[in-house]
Amino acid sequence: QVHLVESGGGLVQAGVSLRLSCAASGRTFSTSSMAWFRQAPGKEREFVAAINWSGGATSYVESVKGRFTISRDNAENTVYLQMNSLKPEDTAVYYCAATRYNVLGPTTPNYFDSWGQGTQVTVSS
Repeated sequence: QVHLVESGGGLVQAGVSLRLSCAASGRTFSTSSMAWFRQAPGKEREFVAAINWSGGATSYVESVKGRFTISRDNAENTVYLQMNSLKPEDTAVYYCAATRYNVLGPTTPNYFDSWGQGTQVTVSS
């Protein structure tokens, strides 16, 4: 497994940007596809974005396309989520996740075997 620690969440107003970071250790980070999920109160955990081992392939949930960008730095063992034009509906706990597979696959939580503790993002209107 991979040990993951998220950071960068906070309370912001609608329209601004935040960048989340996820620092990884343990299993070789550079061979793992990574993802961000989020969970709002009373809702199921939702896929947000994923990136393959090299950063050459990404996928996004429709609601964040054009606003969020996932990226990774394999030299720093870190994956990022740049969030622009934040909306109140983006409010959630954001989780970083890793899978043993190096390619993009299903966007369901059970494809990923390592999870961070989460970081809260709150967007006020």
